[in-house]
Order: sequence, then C-alpha cells, then structure tokens
Amino acid sequence: MVVQLKYGRSCVPLDIGVLVNPQVLTGREAKPLADLRSEVLSRLRHPTGTDSLLHEVKRRRARTVVIIVNDITRPTPYTDILPPLLSELREAGIADEDVTLVVATGIHRGMTPEEMRLTLGREICETYRVVNHDCDDEENLVPLGTLPFETELRVNRIVLEADFVIATGVISPHYFAGFSGGRKAILPGVSGRATISHNHSLMTSEAAAVCNLDGNPVHIEMVEAARKAGVHFIVNTVTDGVGKVAAVVAGDVEKAWLEGVKICSDYVVAPVAREVDVAIASAGGFPKDINVYQAQKAIDNADRAVRKGGTIVLLAECPEGCGEPTFESWMTEARSLDDIFRRFAAGFVLGGHKAYSLARVLRDKEVVLVSSLDDVLARKLFFTPAKSLEEALHLVESKHGKDYDSIVMPCAGIVVPVPGGGMAGKVTLQQL
Repeated sequence: MVVQLKYGRSCVPLDIGVLVNPQVLTGREAKPLADLRSEVLSRLRHPTGTDSLLHEVKRRRARTVVIIVNDITRPTPYTDILPPLLSELREAGIADEDVTLVVATGIHRGMTPEEMRLTLGREICETYRVVNHDCDDEENLVPLGTLPFETELRVNRIVLEADFVIATGVISPHYFAGFSGGRKAILPGVSGRATISHNHSLMTSEAAAVCNLDGNPVHIEMVEAARKAGVHFIVNTVTDGVGKVAAVVAGDVEKAWLEGVKICSDYVVAPVAREVDVAIASAGGFPKDINVYQAQKAIDNADRAVRKGGTIVLLAECPEGCGEPTFESWMTEARSLDDIFRRFAAGFVLGGHKAYSLARVLRDKEVVLVSSLDDVLARKLFFTPAKSLEEALHLVESKHGKDYDSIVMPCAGIVVPVPGGGMAGKVTLQQL
C-alpha cells in the first residue's frame, strides 16, 4: 500500500510495506459538499444564533461593512465563500465601495498584491478595498479595555469604525487555543502586538491545549475580544480529517463557531492504540508547510503519538524558511535547548513562543526534517536534516533498528492523536 504524503504543492509516495506493523492515522473524511457556494449561501440565509445576514445588516442600518479574511497561511476557500457573501451584502443595499476586506495577519507579514489575488480572487481584489492589518501600527489601534486575564485589548481602527463586522475563517485544531476560526479573527487576527503577546503568554496554562476549550484562558480571552470588538456575524468552513471542507457554519460568533468546533472534533480526533517509536508525518502540504513556523503544528500533533526517545520524521517543504524573525533568532542563537527554556522563562515574546513549543518536543524526541532548508539552518533549528524520505527512513533504521513500530500521519497538521485507543475526556468543549 502506498500512502501519498503532501509536500509543498506535490506529494511524496511512501510504500508502507517497508515498515513493520505501521498504523496509518487519518481523521474521518466527510462526505463532499455538492456545491460549496450554495452551502455558504444557505448558511447565510439560515444561520445559527442570529437572523439571516441580510436581515441583520438591514436591522442595524449598516452602511459600511468590514470582512475579516485570513492570510495565505490558512487554507480558507475564499473563491467560494466571498462571492455569495458579497452578493448578499449587495442585496442588503451595501455598495461595493463601502465594503473593506481586512487581512487578519496577526503578527504575520502582510500579503503581497499577488498573494491577495491568489487567496481572494483577482476580481474581488480589483473591485473591493483590501488592506493588511499591521499589529505595530499604533496610530491605527484602538484600546477596548482589559480582557479576563489582564490582557489590554487594542484592535484595528478600520474594523471598529465599520457599521457591520463579518469574521471569516476555517475551524481546525489549534495547539494552544483549542481550535482555530471564529473569535481568532479578532485576537490575534486584527489586534496589536502587545495584545497578542499577552494573550499568547497564557499558553503555559495546562488548559491551553489542542482541542480543549474548558477553562482555556487563551480561548476565553479570544471570545471576549470578539464581543468587545463587535463581531456581528461569522462565516467559517470546518475542516475534516483529510483537510477538506466538511461543513460551513455561519451566524453568531460564539454559537455558530461552537457548532463548527463540535463538527470538526468529530472528524480530526483519532485514537491510536499506543505510543510508537516513530511517526512519519506530513505537515499537509501548501500552505501548511510554507515555513517552519506553520509546520510546527504538525510536530506538536505527531508528538502526542510518539514515545519519549522516539523520532518524528516530518515532511515540510518550507520554501519561506523559518517564517518569522523572532522564532528564527531564538532557535538559531541558542547553543542548546536549555537556552530557549531560559529565554522563555525570562519573559514571553511572540515568535519565541513557537521556539518554546518546538523545544518542548525536541527535548524528548528527535525530529528528522525532510525539507528544502539548507542543512546548516536545519541543524541550527535542532533538526536532523534529510534530503529525501528514503534518507530519513535510513536514519530512523540506524537509530531504532529494523523492528521499530511506527505511525504514518498524512495530515499531521490537523489530525490529533489520542493514545490508548480511547477518546473519552480527551476533547473538552466549553459550553458557551
């Protein structure tokens, strides 16, 4: 049996016949939606927790609308989401020139014009105003008070000055916010750097874990931020266990999103019989492996399935290298993993939090990285570099012998392993 492992915009075949008693871990695959645009339109007209989008816009007598959109690092199908959404806004009396699309970059770089056209569609970019959020533009950040865990909330002025705010995104597992999507469009999406930094510093809480919302301080603050910023409506796609769209949810920023979370968890949480010696994992291809910063999510998930002292083989092209300057400096300036832990203990820094998360895995497990990175850089990041999957498997055999047990994760960026074969109590959803 050959398993195709996504790598950038291509795939690397793996003949699992060369492995001893391999487990192939995938989430559940949803039945394909017949017509995604029609499904989006249906949800806009029959949302969860609100009246229809058209009714809500008219009820609030809105004249200006902001649509918050993801950047290129998120696989959100905007060419299917935006046309029916914009059509409904026109039906509600909103002129094209009164709609602004704000790219929720968080601390990421802004999208280039070409990336905007690729992500959102050329016609939309030519018709509507599209702007990148800048978390460091202090003059364009408005204070909105304090969040439950003492985070000072500052949000993009363009978003706050709109009569009606629509947040879009994709719901999938997140390694410390529980799940992506929904409220994340505001925090971190269009918040200031200091706001994002303090909120993300709460990731050290035991409750700040993948697929957990119960008592998760990161998530709790994100929900409050979305309410304070005045998100009136959301449209989110839901990811299944193979990275495809399983469903569309729309409506209230809490109720509709939680509906999507419950759907997502049913597809992406996967029980495994036991922890294994080796995980062979794909980050999921472009854009999930656009850089190391994004591919780290796959390492975090694979870590859950591998015993202490084991090995993770990660396929991630990383054409943009590390992907975030602070993350890169923390990793490459460290002489040992202990340096990263000491630096993190001295004070939370955005970008450094990814270095800390990666170091926690690397402390107990080797990560063999198949990527386009230079070997010198890969080693500075504390990876063992390999130019091919074949070379990586040879390194694994040299370390573990020929009888190692393994798990293959074709979609490691979105599938969450639950060791022990049981799922009870492993996914906890806060009742919003």
